[in-house]
Amino acid sequence: MTYLWLKAGHIIFVIFWMAGLFMLPRFFVYHQEAEPGSRENAQWIEREGKLLRIILWPSLIFVWVLGLALAATSGVFSEGWLIVKLALVLALSAYHVWLAGYAGRLARGERSLSGKQLRLLNEIPGIAAALIVVLVVVRPF
Repeated sequence: MTYLWLKAGHIIFVIFWMAGLFMLPRFFVYHQEAEPGSRENAQWIEREGKLLRIILWPSLIFVWVLGLALAATSGVFSEGWLIVKLALVLALSAYHVWLAGYAGRLARGERSLSGKQLRLLNEIPGIAAALIVVLVVVRPF
């Protein structure tokens, strides 16, 4: 029963985390279109901060804690698919940290990426999620 509760919690927080990872770069696109110093610019800063504080950071923590507990409970730490999955989740975690840093740079008025670049970055979580789902469901190795 513990395994099923861990699995359910892990999936729930993965959904929350992925939703936030899809939303934040889209927020950045709209933020960059706002006039620097405007009320709209301040609203985007606030929205990005709330998304990070309320959804993204807590979800990241729960995904890792529940995922590691799930792996420990099921005894799959030595399986190849899990090692690759962990590498992908680590890469997504680094992407998350980078997004948080970019939110800080935007809040300071630094706009180093174009809207097109941000739209392309928005594809990263989808590609990673597809690879992770295949690894978990198919377990190719």
